[in-house]
Amino acid sequence: MRRQKGFSLIELLIVVAIILIIAAIAIPNLMRARMSANEASAVASMRSIFTAEAAYMAQGWSNPGAIGYSALLVDLGSSTCSPPTSTSACQLDNALAGASTPGTAKSGYYFTYIPTTNGIFNTGFTLQGDPVQRGATGQRSFFVDQTGIIRQNLNQTAASADPAIQ
Repeated sequence: MRRQKGFSLIELLIVVAIILIIAAIAIPNLMRARMSANEASAVASMRSIFTAEAAYMAQGWSNPGAIGYSALLVDLGSSTCSPPTSTSACQLDNALAGASTPGTAKSGYYFTYIPTTNGIFNTGFTLQGDPVQRGATGQRSFFVDQTGIIRQNLNQTAASADPAIQ
């Protein structure tokens, strides 16, 4: 009697079924882990932007507080840094300073910066961080203003009335 070498069709189907079951379990966990990492990156970016705004306000280029907060998020970037100016403060990297649209997002989040002005200079700001695609690149939206308290909202763009992150 001749003995055949190799695997039978049933054995191969069982192996493929086991691989598919493992993939069905692992892929959703991988997506949740990725969204969690993007959210952590967004919170870190919000803290970096807040710190850069505080430094920008304190610098005031020879008169602290005289120019207020930045007019645009990109002003905190570093197009030229010799010396820093009010439109090129060298506080943030250009990827974060330019992450103001879904097309230029950083780690799945983009940031909307709005200065608060009294007509002379910027007395405050609001910053919102939103996922490019809710449920895919992140679930939560974040908010921070000149107080430095980062707030979150699970379903829509975050605002000053939302709870602070823990």
